[in-house]
Amino acid sequence: MRLLNAKNLTFFEFVAEETRPRYAILSHTWEQDEATFQDMLALSPSLHSKAGYKKIVKCCQVAVDDGFEWVWIDTCCIDKTNHAELSESINSMYRWYQNSAVCYVYLWDLLDTDSEWRWKASLKNRKWFTRGWTLQELIAPRNVDFFDSTWERKGNKHDILTELCEATGIFKEVLSGHVLPKSCCVAERMSWASKRITTRTEDIAYCLLGIFGVHMPMIYGEHKNAFRRLQEEIIRDQNDLSIFAWVAMRYSSEPRRFGYPLLAESPTDFMRGQHWLCQCRAFSATA
Repeated sequence: MRLLNAKNLTFFEFVAEETRPRYAILSHTWEQDEATFQDMLALSPSLHSKAGYKKIVKCCQVAVDDGFEWVWIDTCCIDKTNHAELSESINSMYRWYQNSAVCYVYLWDLLDTDSEWRWKASLKNRKWFTRGWTLQELIAPRNVDFFDSTWERKGNKHDILTELCEATGIFKEVLSGHVLPKSCCVAERMSWASKRITTRTEDIAYCLLGIFGVHMPMIYGEHKNAFRRLQEEIIRDQNDLSIFAWVAMRYSSEPRRFGYPLLAESPTDFMRGQHWLCQCRAFSATA
């Protein structure tokens, strides 16, 4: 795991997990002007004008103020030109967020002028709640702090569980860490991602690896086949019939000449209401 020194912006590789120091981790939505690992190494004059670099600097400043020397930021702590490193990072990312001392959620579209009542009520409208990768970044860490566009700390996830539940459809017990995701049936966990999107088609599968506790290689270019592979890995790992519960509701009641596919095409197929989730738990209980 490559960490960034928050004081001098240099990288250090901590190979053994037991040797890693306490670190803060950033959760955010990627914009067009992010600073990459190569950008940080090159230290080109244009680096300082990038919005992504300014975000890194502000994150590091907050971390230092909170007493942390090290941070992990996905834009610059992964060499995305190295396929093996990228694959390992994606398969390890849930655990990295889980092991962090604190996760900083930067909401660039949350105005600093919003009152306490208004910013809580508007959470569900923030872009961060629509992205696939940020799902695990909300669930995995024990400690999550939210920041507005000016990096003012707005609150901790334990203080706004009701608002987070309404914004995500995830039960408070899961968000608070009192119930582990693996205690929820497969279809219910899929439903958490049913309204989320990723820039690349494959990432809607890859961003769920940690939620389901499975691993698989990254094959960019396989498109929707990635989600099929994810379901196959889940079936091999977990005896949970709820993964097939989507079939009865995915299509209309009109008969199909060639029947229905066995596996879903995307998490969107699991977009169901509370009554359906109760049925999902019944499926899981019979497994």
